[in-house]
Amino acid sequence: MNQPSNSRATVYIVVLAMTAIVWILRGIGLLAFLPGFVLWILIFLSIILTIVNGLIEVR
Repeated sequence: MNQPSNSRATVYIVVLAMTAIVWILRGIGLLAFLPGFVLWILIFLSIILTIVNGLIEVR
């Protein structure tokens, strides 16, 4: 695997993991002080990265 693809995958996994961690911790009340838009930004960022990675892989 070449370097750009590997770094793209790493960024995607990190953003997806951060989204899941924030969602779980906010759900159980540990990050209740965190505004909801932060979680929405992470979710939309995950969706956008999924679409971008899919388009790049198809090319």
